[in-house]
Formats: sequence, C-alpha cells, structure tokens
Amino acid sequence: MSKTILVTGGARSGKSALAEGLVQAMGPRPVYIATAQALDEEMAARIAAHQARRGPDWITHAEPLELVRVLHETDGTQPRLVDCLTLWLSNLLHAGRDWQAEAQALARAIAVQAAPVVFVSNEVGAGIVPENALARRFRDAAGHLNQTVAAACDEVYLSVAGYPLKVKPNDTIL
Repeated sequence: MSKTILVTGGARSGKSALAEGLVQAMGPRPVYIATAQALDEEMAARIAAHQARRGPDWITHAEPLELVRVLHETDGTQPRLVDCLTLWLSNLLHAGRDWQAEAQALARAIAVQAAPVVFVSNEVGAGIVPENALARRFRDAAGHLNQTVAAACDEVYLSVAGYPLKVKPNDTIL
C-alpha cells in the first residue's frame, strides 16, 4: 500500500468508511486527526457517530487549524487518517487564514511523511454553481485544495455510493 492517499467523494458517499478501512489495513493503533469542531448539536452528533464507528482502538487528535503541525508531531510508525480537509479549509477561511499558503505547506508536509497517511476530502464541485459569493469561493478553494493534495499523494480514490474508484495512479494517458 502506498504511503499517502487522498479519498474524495460527495456527501454520504462512503469516503470516511473507505479511508478508515485503508488506514486499519496499514497497521495497529491508527491515529485519527479530526478537523471538525462541534459548534452545534448536529455536528456533535456527527462526530459522535464517527467515533462510535471507529471504536476505541484509534488514537484521536482534534486539530481544526494546525494540520501541518499535527502531521509532523504524529509522524512515527502508526498510520494516520485526516478527516476531513474540507472542514479544515472551512476552519481556515473562517479564521481569516491564507488557505493557499496552508495548502502549499500541507503539500510540502505530505512529501516528507515517514508514516502512512490517508486524507478525506469532499468533492464539492460536481453540482450547480452556488448562488452566493462565499459558497462559490469555498467551492473553488476546495477544488484547488483537492488538486494540490491529490498531486502530492501517491494514490487517489473517488468514493461513489460506497464503492471506491481508484483514480491515481492510473494507466490513462492524457
């Protein structure tokens, strides 16, 4: 299995479960790097459901902003899962941070990781053009972030209706 993997897909596409399975197959006591924040009851319930599905074998690090730092701090022998990049992006935008610089720093960090890491991100650009400027800005930023991370990773999977489609590497010549 490759060292770095991006798993992307739409809402409820099975991407988190796919990523969890990939990480568990890489070794015992996986590390879960959570970017979500329980800012309301609905998000708290989503976080609790993810935790219950994973079970007690995972070591969890909650980090909404300093993803690159946590990747370096947790880089040892255990495989890691980052879930999810689009929530991280949202956190960066709300904090007024330079998401493009953060994305480049993440790409550089991916290149030097010793332990395996799997990233989860939402594929948000397949729908209609959002009505408002903020939503369009987020959609565009998410697309650029996904491209940056995909280019840095060894493998990329698209999860569709619970089924993985391996996108990178592939044998297609463009």
